[in-house]
Amino acid sequence: MKILFAALFAVFVLSNFDMADSSSYDKIVYHSKVRARKEGPNVCALQQAMGTKKKYFSTCRNWYQGAICGKKATVLYECCPGYMKLDGMKGCPAVAPIDNVYGTLGLVKAISTQEYSHISKLREEIEGSGSYTFFAPSNDAWDLLDEEVRSALVSNVNIELYNALHYHMANKRLLTKDLKNGLVVDSMYNDLGLYINHYSNGIVTVNCARIIHGNQVATNGVVHIIDRVITAVGNTIQDVIEVNDDLTTLSDVALASGLLDKLGQPGQYTLFAPTNDAFAKLDSDVLQRLMGDKGVLQALLNFHMLNSVQCSEGIMSGQTFETLEGHNIEIGCDGDSLTVNGIKMVLKKDIVTANGVIHLIDEVLMPDSAKQVMELLTPSESTFSDMVSELGLSAAMAAEAEYTLLAPLNSVFTDEVMAIDQSFLKVILENHILKEKITLGQLYNGQRLETIAGKFLRVFIYRTAVCIENSCLVRGSKEGSNGALHLMKTLMKPAEATMFQILTDNGGFKIFLSLMEMAGLTDLLKQEGEYTLFAPSDEAFAGVSDSDMALLRGNMNALRTILLYHFSNGVFIGGGLETGVTNLLKSLQGNNLRVLHANNTIRVNTIEVPENDIMATNGVIHFVKTLLYPGEVTAKIKETPTPKCRVLGHHEPKHGFMPCKPYHMVYIVFMLIK
Repeated sequence: MKILFAALFAVFVLSNFDMADSSSYDKIVYHSKVRARKEGPNVCALQQAMGTKKKYFSTCRNWYQGAICGKKATVLYECCPGYMKLDGMKGCPAVAPIDNVYGTLGLVKAISTQEYSHISKLREEIEGSGSYTFFAPSNDAWDLLDEEVRSALVSNVNIELYNALHYHMANKRLLTKDLKNGLVVDSMYNDLGLYINHYSNGIVTVNCARIIHGNQVATNGVVHIIDRVITAVGNTIQDVIEVNDDLTTLSDVALASGLLDKLGQPGQYTLFAPTNDAFAKLDSDVLQRLMGDKGVLQALLNFHMLNSVQCSEGIMSGQTFETLEGHNIEIGCDGDSLTVNGIKMVLKKDIVTANGVIHLIDEVLMPDSAKQVMELLTPSESTFSDMVSELGLSAAMAAEAEYTLLAPLNSVFTDEVMAIDQSFLKVILENHILKEKITLGQLYNGQRLETIAGKFLRVFIYRTAVCIENSCLVRGSKEGSNGALHLMKTLMKPAEATMFQILTDNGGFKIFLSLMEMAGLTDLLKQEGEYTLFAPSDEAFAGVSDSDMALLRGNMNALRTILLYHFSNGVFIGGGLETGVTNLLKSLQGNNLRVLHANNTIRVNTIEVPENDIMATNGVIHFVKTLLYPGEVTAKIKETPTPKCRVLGHHEPKHGFMPCKPYHMVYIVFMLIK
């Protein structure tokens, strides 16, 4: 039993070493075999995109989606590479016979390539001794070749056809596990390079031609069937755009940006190259502005480039890639069409070069970094954009200056807001334009930002929010060539007065203000600082009896304790409170206020806040209609001079007790909260 276990364990370990050494292609083939295990031994499950002849060993994602490039895919079952069927038996139980490279071409039904190998006198070579890799075009691949090119090859079989076939070969055996991504293999035609890409989805390409059937081992090498005829590569990306008549504008852009020479250097690039017609779609003033700014041109060109080679055949579904500019684009496919950001804009794909691949596109991809600040606005901020233009604020922005837009979302502009007098609305919107460029990463707590109207806005940084005055940022900040854009949840309400002025002008806080004055705390409402105040309205004192009020007014320690419990050090607006959890704000009295923000309602110590975020120059005010107490008030008196003694408390009855003597009161006040 132990020997059997050891043998099984050895097989398990060796098989795992084999899988660890295998390539992405090999792993995909293995999983295809697993999916087809019910069909018999050595059967692989493939997907075929409907309406096409394309077959794939699919990734898990494509398999479970049942689609290739957005098109529904049917499932096919075929013998895995190297195996074949036997009459009357399930699956593919037989190992395919091994032959030389020439004979293997026939076994894998690459009849056209085999025929051309014969008439070009290549047959003798690939039937003889040696070790070769043959990237053999399928029959369909030859049919796709331009008829004039094909005729030219066949008419000169001893030179042109022979050389073309030699370019499909390497003078050593290379299995798919040896075909590493970015590998350049010397071909048998003047050692010109074959450019290999091996993608994580299992697809392997040579000069962007996909290996559709790999690892057909021969006695003198290996055959990989590819989906197109490949041609020799010698030019760089720079060479192509300099000689292509459809890319003259792009060539001018590359030259003006100082990046043209980079396109001629060794590398692994993908360039989405806008044609002249694509640039012609831009407004003339936009193109003129772009050409006048080298930094913007560099950003523009780099936004069209990836630091990896992405052949069209390597894309089976949408994938996000980081451009050299730093922001992402999505490369996908829709049937046979390559898409960029979900749009069919690729006119010609897979122009293979010595340092990458070019796809021609009919649109210019404009990164945020190449846009002016007003161009950063999207349809979700269209109302703000329209109002800024209509009120003349955009025209007032100097072209050479930098700005930051604090743009409220469309939902902020309700009928009530739009009914505001235009002159007053202009003043409000001026508070949403800063006279300098401030990116998200440059914002910090306590920062003061100057608007184009000369007012200053304060920045508040919280655990889960970044806010400016009463409004917090929404995800989606952008940086343009001459400014930045931040999306705001609400209209900005800059502070105009102190807490004392606001409460006095309101008229509904007379009792609170009188008690603050009596306690000697009025300066707290007037002086500079950053406070949060839960201000009890006159209504909050309606439930306090005359005797209790007399008790408060008669003892300054008790009064100050309760009043200071309504203040917290720091500005905490509603949007800065973390939702769904208790936010502990330490009061100036010393104990915590328990603040909960949930379902668009703020509660402090379970008491609802009916109105919040009244911004003051020295903090923020939230109105409450109930007096806040620092916990339950309990009297701990060992020697009571009267039969019953009480201190004003939140849950105590309003009758049945007599007030304590003053010297007992002082003791009780400092025992209120543990």
